[in-house]
Amino acid sequence: MSGSDRRPASSPEDIPAPVVLSFWNPFGGGEGEYVERIIADFNASQSGIFVKQLRLESNEYYARLGTALSFGSGPDVAVVHADRLSPFVKAKRILPLDGPAAQAGFRFDEIEDANLRTVRFDGQYYAVPLDTHFHMLYYNKDILAQAGLLNEDGTPQLGKGTAEEFVQFLQRIRDRVPEVQPIAVNTPYFHESFLDLYDEAGGELLSPDGKTATIHNDKAVRVLTFYRKLFAEGLSDLGDMTPWDTFDSGRAGLWFGGVWEAGHYLSNPSLNVGIAPLPPLFGSSAHWGSSHTLVIPAYATDKKQQAAMAFIRYFSETGSSLWGEAGHVPANKAVVQSRDYLQLPYRPLFLESRATVKPAPKTDKYAALLTSLSEDLQSIVRNGTDPDAGLAAAEKKLNQILAN
Repeated sequence: MSGSDRRPASSPEDIPAPVVLSFWNPFGGGEGEYVERIIADFNASQSGIFVKQLRLESNEYYARLGTALSFGSGPDVAVVHADRLSPFVKAKRILPLDGPAAQAGFRFDEIEDANLRTVRFDGQYYAVPLDTHFHMLYYNKDILAQAGLLNEDGTPQLGKGTAEEFVQFLQRIRDRVPEVQPIAVNTPYFHESFLDLYDEAGGELLSPDGKTATIHNDKAVRVLTFYRKLFAEGLSDLGDMTPWDTFDSGRAGLWFGGVWEAGHYLSNPSLNVGIAPLPPLFGSSAHWGSSHTLVIPAYATDKKQQAAMAFIRYFSETGSSLWGEAGHVPANKAVVQSRDYLQLPYRPLFLESRATVKPAPKTDKYAALLTSLSEDLQSIVRNGTDPDAGLAAAEKKLNQILAN
């Protein structure tokens, strides 16, 4: 054989170019770093698909995603919160995934039942749930110890966790450690703070048939009155626009923060932090929560669908281990039940709290309802509006949205 006939088994020209996937998501901060690692690990694990991400700010994410899906030009795979799926399903902007999942060897029975219920419409699955996320009580052990409010086992002395006891607890922090906020309240996203306690009180956003708003009631008034008391008595700073940073820098005793912040706070060497379920201030352990899911746009070609589903499978089955380290509670059964996950700090308590998450009502108008409610709650707490009058006006707006 002549030298000119000796060729390598394959040349660069023979290797097909990878399918490039555009992955849109709103993950920033600490959780964004974990997503970068998951994407990098996936890209390194094979050569046929290359995922590049577009990270958008959370306050613009759904406006841009909705526009992109409407025009048929945008992501190949995207994050959608479970409570935001309905309008995309109704408008046929995203694909049912039963077929692509079967082709990719992904089984939906790998996912927790509670998560699956949120992504099933008319008998088909339109998304793969990644997690459940919600709020926990974060506490600064050093501040509580200084205030004499830390048990020997490192847990806070919250008593039975009633609203009255909780206020007394915060008053002791204020009086004994006056240089810090007793509790940082999430006023920039105050609707989440409100819903946590409104759910505890047994409140409902909508009537059982989903046709009428039901927030103008004594339960909602009690919750808003509670928060107003915290601000009025110097137990929290209404003007704090970055309460998560306030807690992270050791300037607040308590913080109702997302599980997605756990990895960041626990890795901060200057923060001696503990985590507990939200106290049942209004009588129950029910609380706000949501779920990130992955979807494939309806305009995706067969090749893109297959590649996107391969990435989704990887994220669920393999990437979820890293996602669990960030703090989210994985929806994948094998991951969330694994010894590695359960040995992470406070994860048994995360699972305890996940069991009492109250899902959002399944309506294609949820985004509009939440936006309206958020604006009105901000007005009530920031402008000193009477809670009863403010809630009456808010409910009227919600009913107008539902009627249109």
